[in-house]
Amino acid sequence: MPPSSVPDFEQQIVDLHDYLLKFAHLQLRNPTWAEDAVSETVMAALARPQAFAQRSQLKSWLVGILKHKIIDLLRQHGREVSSSAASEDDETDPLDWIAYQTDGHFTEAPADWGNPEQDLRSRQFMVIMEACASKLPTMQGRLFLMREWLELSVEDICKDLNLTPTNLYVQLHRARLRLRVCLELNWFAKPATP
Repeated sequence: MPPSSVPDFEQQIVDLHDYLLKFAHLQLRNPTWAEDAVSETVMAALARPQAFAQRSQLKSWLVGILKHKIIDLLRQHGREVSSSAASEDDETDPLDWIAYQTDGHFTEAPADWGNPEQDLRSRQFMVIMEACASKLPTMQGRLFLMREWLELSVEDICKDLNLTPTNLYVQLHRARLRLRVCLELNWFAKPATP
């Protein structure tokens, strides 16, 4: 079933432009690439409005298209990460000494995260999560988003970015550690009692 009216459909897409751009920028960390991905998404949606069968929300449908455009751009520009960003990620992570004891156990147990599934549905949590993800070092952020948000396979990521699986897993571990610390400080921290 095609959208009820084309002008309304077009206006809804225009209304979602900023959201799509923010999503793309978080994934790509390059404003030009993000704008390209969103433009291609909008053009694809407008070229085939009948493809939106209203089985999902328009926002979800557009994000699905955008994910594919982002993956295409990452593959096209995958090797354009600066050497300084790559070397920055290869250094010892400053969180390693905070997170682990010499015997490999956590120095502190993770904070009680309550009900994480409920938090994932919270708009405020997603704002904090996006802010934490945007603070990751460039390569760690890119790898984390490719694996966890774009759901690319380890094999595809390693092939596209010329990485070994071991290096990918180390970078993902470091990214998750940084996210854990950021989320514990900015979302799960218990207010200080007087």
